[in-house]
Amino acid sequence: MPAGTTASPTVSAYVRAKRDRRRKEILHAALRAFREKGYHGTTLDDIAERFGVRKTALYHYFPDKEAILYACHQESLAELDRIVAGSRAYDTAIERLAYVIREHVRVMTETLEGSPLAFEVTSLSAERQRDVIAGRDRYERALRRIIAQGVADHEFRQLNPKIAVFAILGSINWIARWYRPEGALQAEELGREFAEHLVGGLTCG
Repeated sequence: MPAGTTASPTVSAYVRAKRDRRRKEILHAALRAFREKGYHGTTLDDIAERFGVRKTALYHYFPDKEAILYACHQESLAELDRIVAGSRAYDTAIERLAYVIREHVRVMTETLEGSPLAFEVTSLSAERQRDVIAGRDRYERALRRIIAQGVADHEFRQLNPKIAVFAILGSINWIARWYRPEGALQAEELGREFAEHLVGGLTCG
């Protein structure tokens, strides 16, 4: 390229898109490794092997294993934020909560591929832990608001929204302890069943 010229916007957009795609592929290779071996039992070599490259290739995208774990958390939290935003399209608290639960189960089974990511926050640095916990707290508050509105509108029985959210999230997070992507249970069916059981436990009738 001649001196003084810059790459075209189209080329730059293509390069960025390719890099983003490769980062996501690395994250999903890491999630598979974390599910199979646990975070502490997984090495960068394990992740590189599942991605089909040498370990040195990973350094173009992430400096170390903790950075990969943190990026996995960021991706899942961004999905949860999108789920909360999407729930606003529904008219009732029952519909909103059922949607959130179905989609959260999808994140656990598809985005995170059944990886026990929720149990690995303490493996992050203090600053990254605070960031992830802040994102989780934001999500929990959104769920509490949905449930509190349902109580106020007499869709849900009188209950403590905080405890209800803890019960819901505990159930969903535990999926990582037993779910296997290659198993008989499909993500869509699992999400529907969880929504029916968890929302049904809050309703008045």
